[in-house]
Amino acid sequence: MQWDIVIDNFPYLLWGAYPEGPLGGLALSVLLSIGGIFGAFWIGLAAGLMRLSKRWYIKIPSVIYIEIIRGVPLLMLIFWFYFLAPILLGKTLPEAESALVAFIVFTGAYIGEIVRAGVIALPKGQMEASRASGLSHLQAMRYVILPQALRNMIPSFVNQFVSLTKDTSLAYVIGVVELTRAAVQVNNRTLSAPMEIYLTILVMYFVICYVLTALSRKLEKKMARYQARG
Repeated sequence: MQWDIVIDNFPYLLWGAYPEGPLGGLALSVLLSIGGIFGAFWIGLAAGLMRLSKRWYIKIPSVIYIEIIRGVPLLMLIFWFYFLAPILLGKTLPEAESALVAFIVFTGAYIGEIVRAGVIALPKGQMEASRASGLSHLQAMRYVILPQALRNMIPSFVNQFVSLTKDTSLAYVIGVVELTRAAVQVNNRTLSAPMEIYLTILVMYFVICYVLTALSRKLEKKMARYQARG
């Protein structure tokens, strides 16, 4: 087994050609997942709250967005944003930016459903009591409902982050030098240690996802204890 090849190219798997060249490898995968979940949170929060609205002209656009995006493969979205962006914007987006936009739009639809389910799961008496105390619907949602619901959603957000971290490997198809493509490039250069290279990135993905999953389980236990005390 030729682990010396993996050791020699391990820095490239970690951060690509940086600092001499653009950032890549595992570092880029992590940045894409962090940027994706951050942007998707705000889109998902808006979409989830819009779907809870009783006004049809607010609710319908959210329903259309969530249902269409959830019914489309992420790989197709990546292709759409990469090839349609030059037509719609009149300029070509860098590969990493195209992938990031696709991740945000795709994950935002799923977070929208998490938000909707989290709000619905709270007892209806919370909203009724808030309105009875003199708060408007928006004030009750902002100061009473959302703080409780978002706290309960944290484990689901972490699970979505784990899923997005693995999905960043799909950016490989449009030339983004994230971890998977960095491994392919190393393998194409060496042509002598494919098993060792791909086993290494398997372990790297596993470690990141395992740590995040363990964090999610810990948060779930904390939430369960908090709710039990409440």
